[in-house]
Amino acid sequence: MNSFQFLVALTASFGGLLFGYEVGVMNVVLVMDAFRIFFKFHSWNGDALDENGKDTTDKAKMMYRKLNESDNKATLEGVITSSFVLGALCGALMATYLGEKYGRQRTIMIGACIFTCGAVIQGLSARHWAMIAIGRLITGLSIGCNGVLCPTYISEVAPAKIRGTLSSCYQLMITFGIIVAAIINSIVWYYTNTTPAGLGEKRQDIWKEISNFEWRFALLCQVIPGLGLVILLSFLPKSPRWLCSKDRDEEAVEVLAKLNAASTSDEIVQNELKAIQEDVAATRAAGSSSFGELFSPVIRRRTFITFLMQLFQQWTGINVIMYYQSQIYDEIGFSKFMSTVVLPIINNFVNFVSTFPGMWGIERLGRKTLLVVGALMMMAFHISTWACSTQTHNGKVWQYLAVASVFLFVFSFAWTWGPVPWVYQAEVFPLRVRVKGSAVGTVSNFLNNWIIAFVGPALMKAWSTKTFLLFAAACLLAWIYSQFYVIECKGLSIDEMDAKMAGKA
Repeated sequence: MNSFQFLVALTASFGGLLFGYEVGVMNVVLVMDAFRIFFKFHSWNGDALDENGKDTTDKAKMMYRKLNESDNKATLEGVITSSFVLGALCGALMATYLGEKYGRQRTIMIGACIFTCGAVIQGLSARHWAMIAIGRLITGLSIGCNGVLCPTYISEVAPAKIRGTLSSCYQLMITFGIIVAAIINSIVWYYTNTTPAGLGEKRQDIWKEISNFEWRFALLCQVIPGLGLVILLSFLPKSPRWLCSKDRDEEAVEVLAKLNAASTSDEIVQNELKAIQEDVAATRAAGSSSFGELFSPVIRRRTFITFLMQLFQQWTGINVIMYYQSQIYDEIGFSKFMSTVVLPIINNFVNFVSTFPGMWGIERLGRKTLLVVGALMMMAFHISTWACSTQTHNGKVWQYLAVASVFLFVFSFAWTWGPVPWVYQAEVFPLRVRVKGSAVGTVSNFLNNWIIAFVGPALMKAWSTKTFLLFAAACLLAWIYSQFYVIECKGLSIDEMDAKMAGKA
């Protein structure tokens, strides 16, 4: 592994940074008073709360605005949040065509440009939920497209022996984006929502806007990583596998030489080129690929494993926590400051740090082992979160035990079910159907993510913390699936995978 290979993989992983920032920013934006009033999630008549969230008329104790929730708040919140994932679903479908026609590198760059446009639309949104929903849908198109192509691109430029570790960089950058968004926007929330002007003064128009700087700034900040990725990608090489598939072997060998820090005549470079050429030749001999081929006897088990793996990843409940964690902590009984600033930052830091054990374990322990262990751990911590949340009236210790269970669940997810599905789908399919196979997994991820994001607010409103029992049941099913259906692919070549999976569907 040389420095240029690492730089290529790291830069491509910045597609995950965009995903992470988008997830992290919405958790805070959704609890910004100006955002809630602007889109009429809540109204404000001038009443105030103290630092513990209790009603107060004492000017000296007034700390926060007391907002009154509208009847359609859960629906609007679900629509705005989930529109991003709906766009991602469409983007994943587009990636198949674009990635094969224009190449992985160029398509990722196009996706970053689309993301930047969507961020601008969100930040400049008019006072109607439709405009911000459209902006989030557009950013979702980029994330869906890059969710397919970034791991694929990394797997095609990384050495086989550390392919899984480098592919985990995509998940690492997602978690890094989440924590960056949480820190920046929690600071913005604190300075704009703590002891604001007008507390205790009656407002004639309860829907009148207040300063919208806070949420517009938070959303427009997405332009920075979007443009940054465009610039960085302009210096990256095209995938050597894609170049060979387009009969551009001379360019492919130059890229391979650069990736291996060797001359074009070097034995390692020539062996890699020969292997790619043989793979491309075999693919052509069999004719053009189709989605129907994903269900052929040799490949269909891989297709079902990939689809179900991404489905279960979402039904662990991770994104209900990441999208709505501030509201969950508030439900458990923490103050506004703790729920919005302190606990989300700690949780997102846990998420980021916990990805590193996954990058180590994915090669040493294997993909299947991480899935099995992770499913059992997540199930246990979901149950403990629910159990502790039912006892919060008996003292603050139960609140902290409940939130500790949330953190431990996130730890369990981040080093197992976080990175494994992305690594698995990027490496398990033959070159001929690799982009299409990866697209199936990514579509499954975003489809189920969209369902979770849309129904999440309604579930939390209706079931409160009992929602964690639903996700515990999903984790039990994920364990059964991992234990008895998933095939380990650590260190296997495509030919070895064919032999291991054929006839087992």
